[in-house]
Amino acid sequence: MRIIGGEARGRSIRLPVGCRIRPTADRVKESLFNILNPVEGTYFLDIYAGCGNVGLEALSRGARGSVFVERDLRLVEAIRENLRLLGFEGRGEVIAAGAEQGIRRLGKRGERFDILFADPPYDEDFLPEILMCLEGAGLMAENGIVVLQHSIREDPKKSLTQTLVMTDQRRYGDTLLSFLKKPIEEPSL
Repeated sequence: MRIIGGEARGRSIRLPVGCRIRPTADRVKESLFNILNPVEGTYFLDIYAGCGNVGLEALSRGARGSVFVERDLRLVEAIRENLRLLGFEGRGEVIAAGAEQGIRRLGKRGERFDILFADPPYDEDFLPEILMCLEGAGLMAENGIVVLQHSIREDPKKSLTQTLVMTDQRRYGDTLLSFLKKPIEEPSL
């Protein structure tokens, strides 16, 4: 696994031995960042971060900061090591917690993110929980975007409330990227 764009392009991302994760494929990652372009100066949240693949990519492409939420302590240490090896330690923070707990913690701190990326385990019905938690925490900046990476067998539309609307969805084999934003409010007359 490697960084595919930006200042750390071509550099490897280390994984703990025996770790069973499904990292975001390079093709999906490239498409994601082409759609989000530019990410320079943004504040990025990587939920279910795994080894930090996507948040590290954001830093390489100029994000001003990235927060990684991951509960597996081996992966937490791997993210910290990757931040150090890539020279991003001053721009990255790792929260060792489950997704919901990490989101609540960030909400209490008053954090606001431009890009909120979540890649929960496929086919385990985490999308409704994560969307409800994100909507309640108020983590999205004014023009922020939520990106969900999920299985084609999961439909985030079923879990959306008035707070978020789907603006785009892209398919890559068995993987979908769903893009969500706050609805545009019509000015009242």
